[in-house]
Amino acid sequence: MHFRFSFEHNCDTITIITFGKEVNCGFSQLPMGKIIAIANQKGGVGKTTTAVNLSAAVGMKNKKVLLVDMDPQGNTSSGVGIDRRNLKNTSYELVIGAASAQEAIVHTEFSGLDVIPCGINLAGAEIELISIENRLSTLKNALATVRGAYDFILIDCPPSLGLITTNALCASDTILIPIQCEFYALEGLSQLMNTVRIIKRQYNPHLEIEGVLLTMYDGRLNLTQQVVHEVKKYFPKKVYSTVIPRTVRLSEAPGFGCPIFYFDRSSKGAAAYSALADEFLKANR
Repeated sequence: MHFRFSFEHNCDTITIITFGKEVNCGFSQLPMGKIIAIANQKGGVGKTTTAVNLSAAVGMKNKKVLLVDMDPQGNTSSGVGIDRRNLKNTSYELVIGAASAQEAIVHTEFSGLDVIPCGINLAGAEIELISIENRLSTLKNALATVRGAYDFILIDCPPSLGLITTNALCASDTILIPIQCEFYALEGLSQLMNTVRIIKRQYNPHLEIEGVLLTMYDGRLNLTQQVVHEVKKYFPKKVYSTVIPRTVRLSEAPGFGCPIFYFDRSSKGAAAYSALADEFLKANR
């Protein structure tokens, strides 16, 4: 018996040739994991905390999640207990084309969660990317080989709008924006949104806003309420109803190399990220 598989237009259909006859398998489209960039060029907004704990929370709810650390600081990697010093393949090798996504994946002890950790050389990747052909598509092409194995792929971006973040946005279906409930919360957001519009217009027409997450929330402060009001006015219908409180336990968990659920499941931070995961999954049914 003779079989030949033909794939048409990004695996939208599969046709099997048997005895010279074409038989359509009946699949209209293969399942593909949704890719979400967690980004804000302003530092200290809870971006990495959200990347680690939202990924872990979704993984605990019977979903398969790949977390990609594209921040040269590497806090996402250390936040899930990965020692970056002895890694052969990382997001650095991935983005410059020296390793495949499958070669860079690290399986963690946490339910449903795999990680592509950050390498110590990632800080210099932007310089190397300048000379690489199709430099804005390297991450997209690399993740395309594994996205079918996951329900969600979350990318932790650096606090900048350089080539690494641009690569992540070109690879992503949506962008999740954490915003701290403090005075300078909206600082730089217009620049971020301008970058998103440029990428959507020129490179990734399908890029949309996944949601806006309010972090470091303290309902006792008038300032917090003012920031919430301004953010909701800036992003109508895009702000999550779940807010992440300012809590010491969320700050302590990375020092033990684990998400908040494996450090203190009864904490307010764990409850908040679990609620966020429920809201996130409901929006992605």
